[in-house]
Amino acid sequence: MAAPLKGLILCGGRSTRMQQDKSLIAYHGVPQWQYLYELVQSILPEVYVSCREDQRENLRADIDLITDSVEGGGPSAGLLSANKAFPEAAWLVLAVDLPLISAQSVNYLIAQRQPEKDATSLISPVNHLPEPLIAIWEPSGLKKLWQNVMDGRNCPRKTLLNADIHQVENPFSAEHFNANTPDEMKEAGARLGLK
Repeated sequence: MAAPLKGLILCGGRSTRMQQDKSLIAYHGVPQWQYLYELVQSILPEVYVSCREDQRENLRADIDLITDSVEGGGPSAGLLSANKAFPEAAWLVLAVDLPLISAQSVNYLIAQRQPEKDATSLISPVNHLPEPLIAIWEPSGLKKLWQNVMDGRNCPRKTLLNADIHQVENPFSAEHFNANTPDEMKEAGARLGLK
């Protein structure tokens, strides 16, 4: 039987290259965390925002939060904190640095889910590797991520590369664009028709 699927918006990065908190950039008229939260909430009944303790004050009090409670850096801390809070759940994960992602990509990913695998991941159009932060992580995949992090290997992509996953080409692959620098933020704005 498939694990219940919950949504997770990962906001806990330090945004060093962007020089400002990526979760607060308003590409769509609201902070990016809120855009993604509401997007996934329109598709799944339970959605959580993953953040660091010091980010809580920038988020609305009425949303469901999972504060990083696991040692280690990067997105693995958010993923594993979610797994710690709800170990029986599978997680549809979106990183906050995806300004072009829309419901069509999220719905496509959910339609392609294979819950008997460790994860279902969209494939990056840039390097043709699995996208660990546009993915559905099953409990078995998160167990492997736990083991890797405990062994000092924090990279979720490397976990996927060594796991039994279902990789999917996204017909809407332009939506994978990551905005991690001020120049990429401007490019995202241009693609969205912002002035």
